[in-house]
Amino acid sequence: MRRALFGGAAAARFLSGYWQKRPLLVRQAIPGFRGLLSWEDLVALAVRDDVESRLVRRERGRWTLVHGPFRRGDLAALPARNWTLLVQGVNLHVAAADALLRRFSFVPWARLDDVMVSYAAPGGGVGPHVDSYDVFLLQGDGRRRWRIGRQRDLALRPGLPLRILERFHPQHDCVLESGDMLYLPPDMAHDGVALDACSTYSIGFRAPSAQDLATAFLDWLRDTLALDGRYRDPDLAVTREPARIGRDLIDYASATLARIDWDRRSLGRFLGVTLTEPKPAIAFSPPRRALSRRAFVSRGARAGLRLDSRTQLLYDASHLFVNGQVLVPPAGAWTGLRRLANARELAPGTIAAPAADLLYRWYRDGFLHVR
Repeated sequence: MRRALFGGAAAARFLSGYWQKRPLLVRQAIPGFRGLLSWEDLVALAVRDDVESRLVRRERGRWTLVHGPFRRGDLAALPARNWTLLVQGVNLHVAAADALLRRFSFVPWARLDDVMVSYAAPGGGVGPHVDSYDVFLLQGDGRRRWRIGRQRDLALRPGLPLRILERFHPQHDCVLESGDMLYLPPDMAHDGVALDACSTYSIGFRAPSAQDLATAFLDWLRDTLALDGRYRDPDLAVTREPARIGRDLIDYASATLARIDWDRRSLGRFLGVTLTEPKPAIAFSPPRRALSRRAFVSRGARAGLRLDSRTQLLYDASHLFVNGQVLVPPAGAWTGLRRLANARELAPGTIAAPAADLLYRWYRDGFLHVR
């Protein structure tokens, strides 16, 4: 895995001084970086139905938003100015984009979301807006002007397909060239406009809202509940108020719901499963001609192993979570599996026998590959 963009003391200074606090402009964060994809590469992704893409255009002050997949001819017919093509989750399909994402390893994997690539014609942008997540904006080819500011007025322009601020009050102005990077914390108003035909690589971080987290947990809890019994009222008396909800039924409901219990272990399982659950469009491809278990162990020991870019592998104190699955690793396998989770690869060397069966199963499922 390539080195993190901020290493050692620099990462600590960034997290303490800027992370979720204030923006940071880093000139030549990656010297010589001019992007990972050509326009043709981006088009090849935008025409696929398993890739999320959007096209934003501004014509005579009117904004339009169209979702992909697109046809090549439509993209080839775009005008010379004032449009942006955005392709989400590029790290799931392009190994170099996944390697770029993993350079932000000073932040826990559980917080990393994806790499979005936006290609803009001169004048292209998505309008001044506010995001609820942290983002690093890394400039590829060309130049983009960014205006940013923190403001309380978050009213949106009505009737638009985009969440564009009605009033924008920037306090800072900068132009990013190839290799420059701008970090923005959540709720920072910003507007990026292409000065030339340019590409920007947005490394985004997820942070679920309290409402989303609670809703997801209740959904997960529903799927794991196994409450027995049913309400009974053998001593029911004749009622003169048939529309009244009786105290006995309320007491039964209260007692039943009080039986629903969870602790930190169950919460940990919920988080692990939720954070590693693949996105809807993701599908894993098993090897066409799978190695035998013996050959897999032998070749894996010689060449090493690497996780598929779509695989999410996390762990807590007692569980391992992979692509929405939870398991307790066999004794003697923890060290190697944690190393794989953190580095997303295993260097050549002996594959511990207790982990071999699990790793081979993941290989057969397409979760990991022999390097």
